[in-house]
Amino acid sequence: QVQLVESGGGLVQAGGSLRLSCAVSGIITSINTMGWYRQFPGKEREFVAFISSGGSTNYADSVKGRFTISREKNEKNTVYLQMTSLRPEDTAVYYCRGWPELWGQGTLVTVSS
Repeated sequence: QVQLVESGGGLVQAGGSLRLSCAVSGIITSINTMGWYRQFPGKEREFVAFISSGGSTNYADSVKGRFTISREKNEKNTVYLQMTSLRPEDTAVYYCRGWPELWGQGTLVTVSS
């Protein structure tokens, strides 16, 4: 069974930084595109960023210039989301996604004002 395991969430003050990690566990051949989504309380999950196997990236407008997605080409297909200049409105549960429909369990990011 293939799973995505996230880590790195937590509490940070506004203006601070956090780095989320997502590692793939299980027997896989490859996951080409991976990315991050987030979900605010009572809202639908929304796109944050993705990175293709070739390194192409795309970001939601709300995080451009503040968040950076990257990946390590190792056996875990680890993907990172470096978040800087965090704002209280970034508070959400962040989910890792492996296309098409593989999801992590989510990690909570809380930004205090």
